[in-house]
Amino acid sequence: MEQVLAAFDAIWRVLAAGLLLGAGLPALFSLGVRWHAHGHRIAAWCAYLVVAGAVLVGIAGIVAHGLGIDFLF
Repeated sequence: MEQVLAAFDAIWRVLAAGLLLGAGLPALFSLGVRWHAHGHRIAAWCAYLVVAGAVLVGIAGIVAHGLGIDFLF
């Protein structure tokens, strides 16, 4: 039974990360575009900065892995 619970825990973590990064970042970017169009420039730029930060962390992780460096949170 412990293996089943461990498998569900792993599935939940992958699903949450996929929803956050796979759908959440584009949704946040689209909200930023919408806010920008409606004049909420500070909120829009905050959304853009969060998305850009996530992209930069992803690129840094790929580069670090290619150089053989452990990139852990």
